[in-house]
Amino acid sequence: MKPVVLLIGRLPQVIGNVAQQLQHLPIEWLGAHDQAEVIHQLEAEPRITCVVMGAGLDDSVRGALIGVIASRRPDVSIHLKDRSSGSEGLVPFVERVVRPMVLEQLQPG
Repeated sequence: MKPVVLLIGRLPQVIGNVAQQLQHLPIEWLGAHDQAEVIHQLEAEPRITCVVMGAGLDDSVRGALIGVIASRRPDVSIHLKDRSSGSEGLVPFVERVVRPMVLEQLQPG
């Protein structure tokens, strides 16, 4: 069974593009763009193992989403992308975050 990663970002096409560029990884990608979608995804998919949040969201929104995620799913790690690497840094950031998780999930024992 593939691990599930929730990608949160301001623009739907950016999140879709990230999932498409990383489709070679054995991960099921979910996306969300606002608090209501985040809540829905967290409640609908118990297999979410981590959340990666893009830098395009305002800090107050990111902070509120961290609170929502932590209160509903304290078992899920939350990873925030830096702003300095720009939008082109999102795919490499996501891959750096999830690759160890994927390798750990696939190893027996």
